[in-house]
Amino acid sequence: MKEYSTEKIRNIALVSHSGAGKTILSEAMLHFSGATTRMGKIEDGTTASDFDEEEARRTISLYTSVIPVEYRDTKINFLDTPGFTDFIGEVISALRVADGAVVVVDAVNGLEVGAEIAWNYCTEFHLPRFLLINKMDRENANFQKALKSVEEFSEIRLIPIQLPWGEKQSFQGVIDLLTMKAYKGDGKTTAEIPAELKDDAEAARAKLVEAAAEGDDSLLEKYLESGELSEEEVIRGLTNVVRSGGFIPVLVSAGVSEMGLSRFLDACVDLMPSPKDIPTVTAEGKAGKEEITAKDDGPLAIYVWKTTADPFVGKQTFFRIYSGTISADVRVWNQTKGIEERLGSVNIPRGKESISVKTIHAGDICVVPKLTETSTTNTLCDKNHPLTLPIPTYPNALYRVAVFPKTQADSTKISATLARLCEEDMTLTHYNDNTTLQTILQGMGDQHIDVAIRRAETKFQVGIIITEPKVPYQETITKPATAMYRHKKQSGGSGQFGEVHLKINPITDKDFDYTWDVFGGAVSQSYSSSILKGIQSVMKEGVIAGYPVSGVHVSVFDGKEHPVDSKPVAFEVAGREAFKLAVRDANPVLREPIMLVKITVPEANMGDVMGDLNTRRARIQGMETEHGNSVVTAHVPLAEMLRYTTSLRSITGGRGFFSMEFDHTEVVPAHIAQPIIDARAKEQEAKKEE
Repeated sequence: MKEYSTEKIRNIALVSHSGAGKTILSEAMLHFSGATTRMGKIEDGTTASDFDEEEARRTISLYTSVIPVEYRDTKINFLDTPGFTDFIGEVISALRVADGAVVVVDAVNGLEVGAEIAWNYCTEFHLPRFLLINKMDRENANFQKALKSVEEFSEIRLIPIQLPWGEKQSFQGVIDLLTMKAYKGDGKTTAEIPAELKDDAEAARAKLVEAAAEGDDSLLEKYLESGELSEEEVIRGLTNVVRSGGFIPVLVSAGVSEMGLSRFLDACVDLMPSPKDIPTVTAEGKAGKEEITAKDDGPLAIYVWKTTADPFVGKQTFFRIYSGTISADVRVWNQTKGIEERLGSVNIPRGKESISVKTIHAGDICVVPKLTETSTTNTLCDKNHPLTLPIPTYPNALYRVAVFPKTQADSTKISATLARLCEEDMTLTHYNDNTTLQTILQGMGDQHIDVAIRRAETKFQVGIIITEPKVPYQETITKPATAMYRHKKQSGGSGQFGEVHLKINPITDKDFDYTWDVFGGAVSQSYSSSILKGIQSVMKEGVIAGYPVSGVHVSVFDGKEHPVDSKPVAFEVAGREAFKLAVRDANPVLREPIMLVKITVPEANMGDVMGDLNTRRARIQGMETEHGNSVVTAHVPLAEMLRYTTSLRSITGGRGFFSMEFDHTEVVPAHIAQPIIDARAKEQEAKKEE
């Protein structure tokens, strides 16, 4: 592959709902442009995009692949993104480095939820976009119906620049409204527009020319005078309105049959911006904000948008060069980590292939192997001209599982493996819960977690078991209580003796308070730390259900010691057992975390969502409307939200989403607390029997 200068590059993300045909479209374009000799198949696992073994096994895209297509002396970097909503992090990373997007819609199903979500992210990133109605050769394909489904959703006006030449089995190619020609098959052969389609084409052409005229004052003037514009003038005006986000061109194709490709690629070259044409990117420099433009002689500014770790291939780091150039065997400064990295070879990625080139120019996307420290969202630059490029906001992962190693050997590697998985995927996080003593892995949904676990097993050879996480309950007391415990042990030789009297009170301003209130020297204060140690060990383990105790003030007020047999360990045991007895007498209860939940759903689903919330012990705090959606704010116990991601998707057809944060704790109702306490008692019995 030859080198491409900045103005000869296009970075375009392909986004859609899962199954709309992005991957096969990429495959068709590679074949059409001569990069491959035959088209791969998804069912055979032979496509350039879905090269990961897990993608082949599931027959869906899980990761973003870079598919560069060389056409008309231009390199179009297509970023083939996953359509399944669990992998939205991959879509966001791709949109962060794209200069435009193509929203692919199935001609049978119309606009689906995955495309809606991607569309909204395109709007958030201010990306010019095309709407591509694909699979026009399928049974039940309907161009007008699919177009209408998007028109009802989009706030931006859609303007067809192509019409389908037939539909379903009779789909032959596209009627191009820019050239007013019919393009058969992949578009290499042209014909006159069939007579039966001529009127529709001329009516659509008039609307297109009118839209193009709005992009340039001189064109508008000419159009008002003559009522017509040349093909070059239409492209010029259309380019302006597309790049400004005023209109969205509509195109048609059938990826599997390789139909409509040439005019689609022409539109990408003519209408989509090159890295030189996009607005400047604001970076943080040494002296504050700095505007970055795509120039080879500008300061080096590189954004790392994706990393993959593979034990066989090694770590692969994908980046986009926003300014400057890079070549093999140079040193760059990682401003995010504050370290220097050496770039060995620099390559252009094409699926799993890496094509070596001498120099990568500003605006291009490339991959570098074996960088040790650099991870996703890092900025690479010149050490003498430090810059930090902006990072997109990723959604919070709210689907939680507890993870355990399968074997003893896995336990030594699980922490490092989870860290590597989370480093690659910005929507995956893990942490250790100090209350339940579990390691928690958070993702976007069950499929997302399943893929991560399988990746740990196949790529890092670490076996992981997952279970539903425990809720971090707390035990506390509701009334004062007093208890005494005498620990006495005599079994030959020196014995053990310690007696502790203590009282406990509920407190709200802190988790724990301890005072030594023994008067008259009944017990030496030197044993105070041992008694405290015993009490604190119980507070960690819990008394009634195995959860930490909090909100307790302990006062040790009396006791006895033996001149010979009293030892610190005896008072530790006595303190521990006395505290347990006191807690049991102090009307102990469980407290549970209550979350502040904000749920955004289409208005049509509002009733079902409210009904579901009522079954989850929710207390509604407020309701409002936001961008045509209903937003519910509620206090909901965490125990009721563990699998809410899946439930909400089911209720809303994937269109609902929510955020959640800890708000406060409340006492668990007795009818819910009792089964938790009983389960703990059974666990203890089982341990004794072992």
